[in-house]
Amino acid sequence: MTAALAETEARLADLATTRKIIAERVPPGTKLDPPETNTAYQAIVNAFNQHPGRAFQARELHELLGMPTDEATVNVTRSRLGRLVRQGFLTQPGRGRYQKRT
Repeated sequence: MTAALAETEARLADLATTRKIIAERVPPGTKLDPPETNTAYQAIVNAFNQHPGRAFQARELHELLGMPTDEATVNVTRSRLGRLVRQGFLTQPGRGRYQKRT
């Protein structure tokens, strides 16, 4: 877990450096898109923290959180859930099901 955290922090530092470099190369007066916030990830993690023993499908999670349930939006959440599995925060007890790691 410590190694995964160190790797994530290193990636975040690299992203911050990349953003600075891009900002320096953009012509003056050009408006940059705001950085993506982690509110979606935080909402997902909070949902799993509130229901630690429950396994969710991505669409069920969207319904619980009051998020749009169109296929494109749910696919983005599936990708986020996959990242959380790879980082060790969640497990995948079945195909398309995600649960908080205990």
